[in-house]
Amino acid sequence: MSLKLIKLTCFGLFLAGLPSIIVSSIRGNNEGWVVTFGMITAVAALVLIAVSAVTSTRRIDAFNDVLAEQVEQRVQQLVSAGADENEVRALLRDTIELTRGQQ
Repeated sequence: MSLKLIKLTCFGLFLAGLPSIIVSSIRGNNEGWVVTFGMITAVAALVLIAVSAVTSTRRIDAFNDVLAEQVEQRVQQLVSAGADENEVRALLRDTIELTRGQQ
């Protein structure tokens, strides 16, 4: 089953469930119908949340202390060799933004 189809189905059930709860509560006040539509709505919402959480492709940024120390040492070497520190750090920021866009 397509991921988009699952999300659309759950979203549709959720949106249809809310007015169904209200209407079944007003017309006849039958607790069985209200609970049934409430459970359908709750399950659709939980499935939608679970599917969205599991299929998220965004990576969490991990910080590597050793690599950060190595980069800092290289920046200090470049500055010691005569490079402008602000320009070197700006280059590093641009490189980080470039690599984040490719993930």
